[in-house]
Amino acid sequence: MNKNFSFIILTYNEEIHLPRLLNSIKGLQASIYILDSGSTDHTLKIAEQFKVEIKVNKFENHPKQWDYALKNFDIQTPWTIGLDADQIITPELYKMLEEFDAEKHRDINGIYFNRKNFFQGSWIRFGGYYPIYLLKMFRTGIGFSDLNENMDHRFIAPGKTITWKNGHILEENLKENDLNFWFAKHERYSDLIAQEEIERMKKLRVQSLKPNLLGSPDERKAWLKRLWWKLPLGIRPYLYYYFRMLFQLGILDNKTGRHFHFLQALWFRRLVDKKIKELKYGVR
Repeated sequence: MNKNFSFIILTYNEEIHLPRLLNSIKGLQASIYILDSGSTDHTLKIAEQFKVEIKVNKFENHPKQWDYALKNFDIQTPWTIGLDADQIITPELYKMLEEFDAEKHRDINGIYFNRKNFFQGSWIRFGGYYPIYLLKMFRTGIGFSDLNENMDHRFIAPGKTITWKNGHILEENLKENDLNFWFAKHERYSDLIAQEEIERMKKLRVQSLKPNLLGSPDERKAWLKRLWWKLPLGIRPYLYYYFRMLFQLGILDNKTGRHFHFLQALWFRRLVDKKIKELKYGVR
């Protein structure tokens, strides 16, 4: 059994994804813990076949679900890796994990992985979507879930972090091949984000990380979010969309990729702003 790290995975009706992920990590012989939020398909049967530890917790949002997982699984290894069910690790990242020596990383508290995001079979290479570095590996008991977010999830590892630019997480939600699923999911997400922004306006939420354009990947994201909140509602989705398409070269993605940028950067952000106005002014 791997003594360096363990995996935690969140699931909800992931029978289409879970075998793919578990097969990509099973050779590492690490302990695997799954927190499910009430799956009604074969997710838990699949998990049992891989002999993982399973807990069930009602889902409220991703940050709270990860917080529950970190606090309720008895992780015995010095490092924890948190993965989503629609992700897999590449052979290159597998090799890096296989060769990982906890003793040689005693002054490190967190490691960023490089992610490739896919939508309906296409790698979203441009528009600011690659490279994207996510803090996915952190020292057990030190890394935690950022509860100051309502929808966007991140782990925080105080202290020194490093970034692995080689090796990748591949992320593709196959359920999103059905656009009706994508729209329904983002309708829910827009409610969470709109409520979060209203709470930030009322000073009920503060950023956990210090915004820093020259800092870690998450500190840079915090800086950009702070800028985003200052932009005028209704106009900022257009600014963001054209910034992604032109300055971040989203126009160079294929037809599927360009459609993704339209949906995620413009349609979704317009929906969020509309719901913020409804909550703030009662405007429909």
